[in-house]
Amino acid sequence: MDTNASSPAPSGTPADAERLARWEEQERAAASATRDIADVPAVEVITTAAVHLMSAAAVKVGLADDPETQTDLDEARKLINALAGLITAGAPEISDMHARSLRDGLRSVQLAFREASVIPDPIGKGPGEKWTGPVT
Repeated sequence: MDTNASSPAPSGTPADAERLARWEEQERAAASATRDIADVPAVEVITTAAVHLMSAAAVKVGLADDPETQTDLDEARKLINALAGLITAGAPEISDMHARSLRDGLRSVQLAFREASVIPDPIGKGPGEKWTGPVT
């Protein structure tokens, strides 16, 4: 009869013990993060996600420290499209006060994208314009 059937097997090597300790620490961190996110209002989650997308888009359109190495318009297009969709869908939920500043930032990165493009998209066909309308 095995009296330790419900207990985990003892670690065989120091590497096993280290791996188990790392796993337990990751579990504690995940549990803590889960509890923390439960306390964050939806408005804050939405605006934080939008700010991250906007910041990444700004870097990719060349509005950062090293535009020669950081500019990537293909990546910027994806980020701007995602940002425009999030702002458009989230605006009714986060109030006009929050949405207005996000829309202003979105328009700024859309215009920066247009300026950075060697062959600009037609008006109304640029990144995010499907959701925002033409940006000029």
